[in-house]
Amino acid sequence: MNTLSPFSSNAPLGKGVQVIVEDPQGLIALSKPVGVLSHPNQTGEEQRALIKAAYSLDEECFTYRNSKGEDERVWLLNRLDSATSGIILLARTEALAVSIRKHFKARKVKKIYAALVFGRPLKPKEVWQDRMSVTRQRGQIRTDSGAGHIPSEAHMQLVQTNTNANPIISLIQLDPKTGRSHQLRVQCRKHQLPIVGDATYGEFKLNRAYGKKTGRKRLFLHSFRTSFSYEWEGETHEFSAQAELPDAFNEALTS
Repeated sequence: MNTLSPFSSNAPLGKGVQVIVEDPQGLIALSKPVGVLSHPNQTGEEQRALIKAAYSLDEECFTYRNSKGEDERVWLLNRLDSATSGIILLARTEALAVSIRKHFKARKVKKIYAALVFGRPLKPKEVWQDRMSVTRQRGQIRTDSGAGHIPSEAHMQLVQTNTNANPIISLIQLDPKTGRSHQLRVQCRKHQLPIVGDATYGEFKLNRAYGKKTGRKRLFLHSFRTSFSYEWEGETHEFSAQAELPDAFNEALTS
């Protein structure tokens, strides 16, 4: 059983980062705003990160001083691009981190994303099955749906369409069944529903016009809900966290 003091009272959280859930076993869900790094990639980026503290890339953990001046560590369980907002999970102990990472690897963690897209789906629900290629160029990951052999699947559901917007904008939920790099962004583009504000895989002209008209210049992709069950110390625990949609999403749907 976790006997550490509450994480939120000690950890130097990054700008706008909020604790959503902390369970008694030491599993934590944070809500990360757009623009915040999941972790610093190099020295000097700590102030832009999820937790403003030293980070070990090898151990995938942060080390920080608590209110008593003691060192504490917390392990990162998943990542989001800085341009994507939403849920990131942490563990207070290394043993718990090892256990939960196995759940991620086995695809036992259910993650639901929300995305604002240009256009409107032809059907309210669709199963997207595509094949992709993933390459790394000059340190940057690039994913392509035009060629490749990596199977990628996501379930799409329409939530709401703003027909007053010009062009029309829709809010969709995405349930990825595979975890390819940039998968959802690429699949949205492939299925003629480019994500608003996606500077890499989206529609440049639409993004520029939309940003100029509304002043909203972010990637409208948000990790909305995460849930799973896990075994720990002989018991089964249910974990669920939800990061509410940022105001910019709601504003886009009502204006």
